[in-house]
Amino acid sequence: MQWQDAGLVIGARKHGETSVILEVMTRERGRCLGVVRGGRSRDQRPVLQAGNRVLISWRARLEEHLGAFIVDPIELRTARFLNNGAALHGLATLISFLRLLPERDPHSELYELAEAIISGFCLDNNGAMAMARFELALLSALGFGLDLQACALTGDQEDLAYVSPKSGRVVSRNAGEPWRERLLPYPVFLQDLRHVATREDLIGAFRLTGYFLMRDVFAPRFVSLPTSRALYIDALSRLAA
Repeated sequence: MQWQDAGLVIGARKHGETSVILEVMTRERGRCLGVVRGGRSRDQRPVLQAGNRVLISWRARLEEHLGAFIVDPIELRTARFLNNGAALHGLATLISFLRLLPERDPHSELYELAEAIISGFCLDNNGAMAMARFELALLSALGFGLDLQACALTGDQEDLAYVSPKSGRVVSRNAGEPWRERLLPYPVFLQDLRHVATREDLIGAFRLTGYFLMRDVFAPRFVSLPTSRALYIDALSRLAA
């Protein structure tokens, strides 16, 4: 058995004296693990850093085996944001979320969003909008997607502004105004890719996704949201200020 796919490095741990078990998020096959022989060598270590984009060649006798990876670099970008605290916290958060996905379960949308996030980090720390969209897509991928198509009260599909924390259903601005203090914000940039988020939009988006991630994903596992996520949002707030 063998295959080849583009992948995003999300972690590596020692295996034996010279090898590592590499964890990657691939475009077509989802989150995968494999052994990289000689992965702790001087040549391989820079390639196997989290955040790098690589070409993965996997081979094993049977499909259910761990298998071995041959890794070739496509884009080595980790060093571009080593001095950027917000980007480092964002990368740590992204990796924590990707590890929630079942192994070998394809999620091409999440892969593309993860790539957009890291590309944004490399450019000007503008991965925040993609991160918020990623968290929303992650909820859907894990089976906890929100109902964001039409207002739960009126059926309207225009001017959607809030989400009910109880039902996860969207509410229009006019219908939700009397209860706005009890509802979660639904910023426009999550609905329209052409819209550029303000600082308040980003804070509102992370409040929305964080609420449902905690309620539906992390609390049932008796764990908290990654500390890196709070540090990332705090760093974004300080940069915007």
